[in-house]
Amino acid sequence: MSKKVAFYTLGCKLNFSETSTIARSFKDEGFDRVNFSEKADMYVINTCSVTENADKRFKTIVKQAQKANPNAFIAAVGCYAQLKPEELANVNGVDLVLGATEKFKITDYINDLSKNDYGEVHSCEIEEADFYVGSYSIGDRTRAFLKVQDGCDYKCTYCTIPLARGISRSDTMDNVLKNAREISAQDIKEIVLTGVNIGDYGKGEFGNKNHAHTFLDLVTELDKVEGIERLRISSIEPNLLKNETIELVSNSRAFVPHFHIPLQSGSNEILNKMKRRYLKELYVDRVEKIKSIMSHACIGVDVIVGFPGETDTHFLETYNFLNELDISYLHVFTYSERDNTEAADMDGVVPNSVRSKRSKMLRGLSVKKRRAFYESQIGTTRTVLFESENKEGFINGFTENYVKVKTPWNPILVNTLHQVKLTKIDDDGLVRFEFVNQLKPVKTL
Repeated sequence: MSKKVAFYTLGCKLNFSETSTIARSFKDEGFDRVNFSEKADMYVINTCSVTENADKRFKTIVKQAQKANPNAFIAAVGCYAQLKPEELANVNGVDLVLGATEKFKITDYINDLSKNDYGEVHSCEIEEADFYVGSYSIGDRTRAFLKVQDGCDYKCTYCTIPLARGISRSDTMDNVLKNAREISAQDIKEIVLTGVNIGDYGKGEFGNKNHAHTFLDLVTELDKVEGIERLRISSIEPNLLKNETIELVSNSRAFVPHFHIPLQSGSNEILNKMKRRYLKELYVDRVEKIKSIMSHACIGVDVIVGFPGETDTHFLETYNFLNELDISYLHVFTYSERDNTEAADMDGVVPNSVRSKRSKMLRGLSVKKRRAFYESQIGTTRTVLFESENKEGFINGFTENYVKVKTPWNPILVNTLHQVKLTKIDDDGLVRFEFVNQLKPVKTL
């Protein structure tokens, strides 16, 4: 009888794409994949170093696995496993911890799945994480996350990702295009490009620092792949988002008018302390460039509150900056100290209660911004890709410019694209619409 394996992924889209690739390697070894809540012979937890209380969250998930099968073999991989391998190995029930270079070779480390007396660690020095493993994940039937780049050469003072994932390196253009074609052959309508710093694409493509291709080359070639209805850029640094890329998106067959651009602070003084590679004036320039040629584009922003030294004046500078900027929503992160980062030793620690209050204010601003953006889209005609889940009698979907819509559940809509006219915002903040072309009933055999 074949063995069963289950996976739990914490953190970002990149982690999800890597979990899928690891899962495929288990399939090749004859394992059947089951849900994490089910009884399995082995549980693999892909960890994240960015989430708050990563260790606490990890312990809870290990207990979940033990509850489903007390005798199961439990492995931890990913960013937190690279940064704090001993800590995870000491958690009761954990048998194996694999760092950044080892996680993709996990099936080489498992023998008979018998429990270990203590967690076995295989973790490299992060300098050794200099090779690239391509991956993609299929989250549901409608979209896939395609990894194009890994690691980061930036030295932001709050971030552990370079310590967890190593130097910036890229997939080869040929492999990205091959993966994109594989995805499109599975009737998946949307691909989201993902990586740690995707605007840095091209670096390390051939195992060295030669830059044969750029991010612009990548998106230009992906736009030509047949069968992909939509391509979405997940998150790109403002200093790496070039005019040529914005112009390509505006004229593109498949790239959608949706950008997610990390800002982190609206104060130049704080940006300098964070060692970000731009000032807020460049950010304004990027937003204005996008909006000048795609007024309907959706722009999402990452921002961190409570960074050491952030005074009330700095915070209000950020709040007012974002309030006046033509953006669509915010992802708000509350700063938390991370070992082995410069920021952890900085003066001017902001009390947690103040961090929390500032976070709440920016989350409120995000609701206002999203509402204003949705209102600006009422009356326009857009294309919606419908999701696969029945949510309390409704089906949701996203327009190309990331407006979330809803309509009564209809299974024939799943994973289909339809032209709609946006009509009104519902009580729950989602948008209602009318079909531009009346839905034709599908013949059933």
